[in-house]
Amino acid sequence: MPSSTSPDEEDGLETCVLKVFDLDLKESNLVNPSNSLKAELDGSTKKKYSFAKKKAFALLVKTKQVPAPSYEFKGKRWRCCQQLFADQISIHRHVATQHAEDVYQQTASLLKQLTAALSASQSLTPTDKRSSTKDCLTPSQEVSAWLPDVSHVSPQELRSGQGDEEGEVLLYYCYCDLEDPHWVCAWQTALCHHLHLTGKIRIATEGINGTVGGSKVATRLYVEVMLSCPLFKDYLSEDDFKSSKGGSHCFPELRVGVFEEIVPMGISPSQVSYKNPGIHLSPGEFHKEIEKLLSQSSEEQGDTIILDCRNFYESKIGRFQGCLAPDIRKFSYFPSYVDKNLDIFRQKRVLMYCTGGIRCERGSAYLRAKGVCKEVFQLKGGIHKYLEEFPDGFYKGKLFVFDERFALAYNSSVVSECSYCGAPWDQYKLCSTPQCRQLVLTCSACQGQGFTACCVTCQDKGGKQASGPSQDSFKEECECTARRPRIPQEQQAQS
Repeated sequence: MPSSTSPDEEDGLETCVLKVFDLDLKESNLVNPSNSLKAELDGSTKKKYSFAKKKAFALLVKTKQVPAPSYEFKGKRWRCCQQLFADQISIHRHVATQHAEDVYQQTASLLKQLTAALSASQSLTPTDKRSSTKDCLTPSQEVSAWLPDVSHVSPQELRSGQGDEEGEVLLYYCYCDLEDPHWVCAWQTALCHHLHLTGKIRIATEGINGTVGGSKVATRLYVEVMLSCPLFKDYLSEDDFKSSKGGSHCFPELRVGVFEEIVPMGISPSQVSYKNPGIHLSPGEFHKEIEKLLSQSSEEQGDTIILDCRNFYESKIGRFQGCLAPDIRKFSYFPSYVDKNLDIFRQKRVLMYCTGGIRCERGSAYLRAKGVCKEVFQLKGGIHKYLEEFPDGFYKGKLFVFDERFALAYNSSVVSECSYCGAPWDQYKLCSTPQCRQLVLTCSACQGQGFTACCVTCQDKGGKQASGPSQDSFKEECECTARRPRIPQEQQAQS
């Protein structure tokens, strides 16, 4: 992947990285982690560290850039932490003061990536190097070289998609080894801005996971670029992109970042790899499996479990008939859920599914690694692809999505109810109490009576709120969820 490392800077880079990784990179109580790290390096390696830090800082700032308003011909804009920055000094100050640890972690990661690339380059023969640069991006390649030509498209065509009929949202992922995720991050940021796309993209050494929204012209160009990119062309196909009605308005901004995992399961990819997943079943094959299962008697069904890998608020508004839907808040709780309930999977055939398939890739690998199941299968393309083929099949209710639409409807079934009166209802809203970020199901009638919070605790707290809270007061969990077990214990059926 592209890197601005010069030959002089490469000398001794490996020594620098070894010294960096001798330190505790997870130390969280450092006032200024970057300075603490730099202080422990000797003079000859400080230059290498400073180079990596500058690049990490620049890449992080780049990911925050957003298109300037159409009436401005010059200038740039950056958006971060729900704030808009109009000049470079202010965004630099914000990143330096509020995201010092992010820069610190990315600096260490960047040093590690550069060293790995350098070691690989040194191990290649001259013939290997010529072949490598022919098929892959060269170290000197600029991101601008991998942006599509849009001269044949009017700005209006790229910027449209403000209404559901005009635009769409793409959902995709690709597991593959990436040597320089930071370069991919900068390229994806530039690409999305070039096509006026919004959304969220996670990049890691194990691949890429994205959901982006914009005009249909822009999303088609995005797919074309991804399919032609040397990094992904041998792994991605057009069928791997799931589309739905939407547009750029479905996301408040563009967020692109480098992480350890492209979907946060909470376990290092080096421990549980995407390369050891369950058996993939097409939507048609998965449909036949469930059809066969539901036609059997209760005794016969005991051999198979349909496992929903999503969070409780997702399965609450839509799920497959007869599934086991764990009452967990995050996918990072899934490994602990499996560990705590391992006996229910013993000697069973497990049919796993999630929204688009990505969580099942490593979720199934984790379950297989436990060595207790007869077989582990997963729905290829997830619920998204299943509903495209079987909108009135065995999946009932809505499909939850992580954007401002909250859910997609493929059938008329309503499987959830209003939290206050119990009437059938499946339209989520955010809790009206500013400090809370929980989703709430409250019907129109109850909303009319003022019940707009996720629980009585939040309803009372919202009424007493004197003024709007600062961003720092936001919490992931509401106080009313404290009674929910973090990892639920399932009751085993009596044999």
